[in-house]
Amino acid sequence: MDIKLFDSELKVMCVLWSEGDTTAKHISDVLKEEIGWNMNTTYTLIKRCIKKGAIERSEPNFMCHALIPKEEVQEAETNELINKIYDGSADKLFAALLSRKKLSAEEIEKLKKIVSDLE
Repeated sequence: MDIKLFDSELKVMCVLWSEGDTTAKHISDVLKEEIGWNMNTTYTLIKRCIKKGAIERSEPNFMCHALIPKEEVQEAETNELINKIYDGSADKLFAALLSRKKLSAEEIEKLKKIVSDLE
């Protein structure tokens, strides 16, 4: 993924990913409720996302459509985190995540399944 989104822009994208295609007004209403942002702030961020090629705008009603899938952004952000904080080592990230809290038996089984599916 070549598009770098800032945290504030990701908040706009998250609304689109969860709600599907929707109007800028609706995105603004959701973010006002969730974060307290005013309409100008949200519209500025939507326009930035349009400029970066992450959102496509159509009329009527300033309809917004996500041009990049959530999974693509998650993968890019995860890779950046691994490279920046864990010296490019996914197993170091995995170990850090596992040591943070006590996992339930169910969570451990899920992780075992993920690992066995990779083998």
